[in-house]
Amino acid sequence: YEKLLQDPEAEVRTAATFNLAHVAHGCLTPVPLPPIGGRPFTEAEMLNYQGPRVTAAERLVKRVTSLTEDDSEHVRAALAMVATELAPILGRDSTINHLVPPVLLLLRDAASEVRLNLISSLESLNEVIGVDLLSQSLLPAILDLAQDGKWRIRLAIIQHIPLLAKQLGIDFFTEKLAAICVGWLGDDISTIRVASAQVLRDLTGLFGSDWACEYLLPSIEEIRHHPSYLRRLTAVQACARMAVTMEPAIVTTEVLPMVLEMATDNVPNIRFNVAKELEDIARVCGASVFEQQINPILSLLIDDLDRDVRFYAEKTLSALEEAF
Repeated sequence: YEKLLQDPEAEVRTAATFNLAHVAHGCLTPVPLPPIGGRPFTEAEMLNYQGPRVTAAERLVKRVTSLTEDDSEHVRAALAMVATELAPILGRDSTINHLVPPVLLLLRDAASEVRLNLISSLESLNEVIGVDLLSQSLLPAILDLAQDGKWRIRLAIIQHIPLLAKQLGIDFFTEKLAAICVGWLGDDISTIRVASAQVLRDLTGLFGSDWACEYLLPSIEEIRHHPSYLRRLTAVQACARMAVTMEPAIVTTEVLPMVLEMATDNVPNIRFNVAKELEDIARVCGASVFEQQINPILSLLIDDLDRDVRFYAEKTLSALEEAF
């Protein structure tokens, strides 16, 4: 297997690297340390070996550093996906001493796919040592990926933000990454803006409504006054997503007024999205708030000049009258 990791063909090295963790998990019998110079044992040497033995994971982890320097990006990307799975087998001390250094090298890899693959596979490492040792090295990698020119890379890192937030902790995340998450609401790609709204919902559920009110809503308040209606639309969507994970009282006082105010936007697309999103917000706020604050706005939108606005207002009002 070690010879396959050093094969002249990159495709072979890539396939072998993908199986690194499987080999380590499957070979629990202690094996000899590799000979000096890295050459394979002869059959006679294996039979007569009397020296120290280690687990397959402890032996293979020594190969990880050389793989981080492989000329093929595909090999390094494969390594980034599986290297951290060695951590549970190695244990905390061996992981810190032998696995963390090559992981830090992968976090600084020139290829965005390598860095992304590693960040997406940190859970195994976190379970053994936590990410405190990696947090300062993680940050530059996350920042680079957050601004990557390929939108699919940006989307991938966005989808991993909730897990990273949980691992990094509220203080570090708030200081270093919260503003970036809100900033994605202004991305040029629609898919990124929608995914960002979903992430803000997840972060609100993770860190709480008070945190969201302090660190997220002020920026969304600015976005809803943006000259571009696409940015204002994202603000509506973000408010609606976050509302479903917040306490009714906070939604009523902090989120609902922002959304209701946008019902008078001069762009019909904004107004009919307000009508659509008010259904979920109303279900959080309750019947009383619906009757006093939401029903009057929907009644106005039913008489809107735009037929799409009228359609969604009637649909939402009908659904809420049935619910309450």
